[in-house]
Amino acid sequence: MTEVRLRFAPSPTGYLHIGGLRTALYNYLFAKANHGKMVLRIEDTDRTRFVEGAIEGLIQSLKWAGIDYDEGVFMEDGKIVERGDYGPYIQSERLDIYQKYVDQLLEEGHAYYCFCSKDRLDHLREEQKIKGQIPRYDGLCRSVPLDEARERIAKGEKAVVRLKLPENMDIKFHDAVRGDITINTNEMDDQVLMKSDGFPTYHMAVVVDDHLMKITHIVRGEEWLPSTPKHIYLYDCFGWEKPQYVHLPGVLNADHKKLSKRQGDVSVEDFKNRGYLPEGLINYLALVGWSPKDNEEILSMKDLIDQFSFDRVSKAGGVFDKNKLDWVNAHYIKELPIDDLVDLSIPELVKAGLISQDFAQGHRDWLKLLLETVRESLSRIEEVPEKTAFLFGNLEVTEEEAKDQLASDQIGDLLGALKEELDSVDQVDQEFAKTVMKRIQKKTGIKGKGLYMPTRAALTGNVHGPELSNIMELLGKDKMLERIEQVLNK
Repeated sequence: MTEVRLRFAPSPTGYLHIGGLRTALYNYLFAKANHGKMVLRIEDTDRTRFVEGAIEGLIQSLKWAGIDYDEGVFMEDGKIVERGDYGPYIQSERLDIYQKYVDQLLEEGHAYYCFCSKDRLDHLREEQKIKGQIPRYDGLCRSVPLDEARERIAKGEKAVVRLKLPENMDIKFHDAVRGDITINTNEMDDQVLMKSDGFPTYHMAVVVDDHLMKITHIVRGEEWLPSTPKHIYLYDCFGWEKPQYVHLPGVLNADHKKLSKRQGDVSVEDFKNRGYLPEGLINYLALVGWSPKDNEEILSMKDLIDQFSFDRVSKAGGVFDKNKLDWVNAHYIKELPIDDLVDLSIPELVKAGLISQDFAQGHRDWLKLLLETVRESLSRIEEVPEKTAFLFGNLEVTEEEAKDQLASDQIGDLLGALKEELDSVDQVDQEFAKTVMKRIQKKTGIKGKGLYMPTRAALTGNVHGPELSNIMELLGKDKMLERIEQVLNK
């Protein structure tokens, strides 16, 4: 049985888009579900769009997301390395390979040299648009004999190589998401296969690479669907076995338009920086365009691998819902080992100026209690400073309900009793924090909401919030006394 082999083949033109991460994820899930291999290949033949550091960024984003591919381009000791039997895995290192196959197409009459200038092609397209025709090359250079073309090139003329499509021929293929598709060559263009600088276009390189790397399933975005018939025809020209095609629906925003940078976060780096966990992002992203059999919503990577198949991928674009992502991410924050949550939260607290790096090193247990206290209310790590700010600095009472509680007739008795209790101990520990309210109730006769809400308002500035005993322990004796004085003096 043929080994299942898939590839994720991004261009190093900047950050990894969230839609690209989903394509990588679906490749990975299908490869793992079928005991196959996944390859990371870099498609960098468009040198004008190459961004320095983009390959490193792509590799790091995939690693962070837990997409543990088998072969291709990796980072080792800060350097880009390639591992596997079918390299090189960076297209710009494969130019001699492409040249060999372009020469074969020219010799066999499946391709031809085209000498048309950019001006002529622009003018031709404009004319065709005015006449309401499909803009396509008119085949002017198809009749130039190969020997004559080579002589002209030898004399210094610039030329590209184009695919010579047959006229009026139906090209058929099956797509795992879209079903059977037929396109006639009269609706297609004699695609450029090799540019005049010796670099292949995507269409040439992708077919050669996928064949030589023994790729069995091509899983990519639906924007490549119109190009697929050209690729199918190239496979036929070479006499190669065709892979299976899977064109994924787009990732859309709430307006059902393509998710783009203009609407905010779209790169994997953006989501990482905002405190989404890889498990949360991957779990949610898998569900944007695919659904498991029982419509379960919380799925680990293992669950996804066990359940994934292309027959449950939707034809329609999947809407990326940030609120739903927050809900899924909150689940994984609750599951996170407390030490990991502390490690992720420290940089956010330092950045917000709430603690220093030195404080973080010396108060690990305090930070653990802090994060355990607010964990239930977090949907992203970036929220930690906002959710814990009430414990730092002076007391701020902004809630109207809290102000009402602090203006009650009993506030003096209540806070006086709490102050007495604090004066009787050296420090506020869990034992004190858990029992003090019962003693105050006995002393004052105040109970229920009348006991807890004003106390909470005096210590935090809010009437609702996390476990009161934890808050007392986190504030400590001096800070509690300070806040009680502040309220009593007002």
